Amino acid sequence: MKIILAKKLEMSQVFNEQGNVVPVTIIQAGPVEITQLKTKEKDGYQAIQVGFNKKNNRFSWLEEFNLEKNKLNEAEVNNLKIGDEIKVDVFQEGDKVRVTGKSKGKGFQGVVKRHGFKGASASHGTKDQLRTPGSIGQTGIQRVAKGKKMPGRMGFEQITLRDVKVIKVIPEKNLLYLKGAIPGRRNSLLKIIG
Repeated sequence: MKIILAKKLEMSQVFNEQGNVVPVTIIQAGPVEITQLKTKEKDGYQAIQVGFNKKNNRFSWLEEFNLEKNKLNEAEVNNLKIGDEIKVDVFQEGDKVRVTGKSKGKGFQGVVKRHGFKGASASHGTKDQLRTPGSIGQTGIQRVAKGKKMPGRMGFEQITLRDVKVIKVIPEKNLLYLKGAIPGRRNSLLKIIG
């Protein structure tokens, strides 16, 4: 079963067989321990819960993987027991994985950065209105219409990348090299499904 929790470490680059540079994200993947098995008879759905980063007999992160939503093999799940470990060696070089993480939070941002507005020209009487959104529409409804592009909180949203290629696996250090940029800041949690 190719599921694991991971922590993003850093970005780097490696050289492939042709001598070309390949950008990679280095992540610490697992080991994760199975903490709970949910069944259709007892819970109404089938899932496994895994824990990552165990310290003082407690896990920093617990995450649940639903069999139907994540398209996991039911036969493999039935062979698992509570306390079993899933390590990074379940992945091989060349595998395509789905990676889910939270993007970097950027705080409260204006419309130029958040939505790519152009802003006003710097000449012809413009003094302190360079990066303002301008008119926000009609006044007949006496409120701001829903979905209007305005300033607000930006980032820290869940992002899922599909078909991310595994470039290198180092089982003795629990490291996984994934091709390209992965969402999130350093030390943020990632879910990886093969």
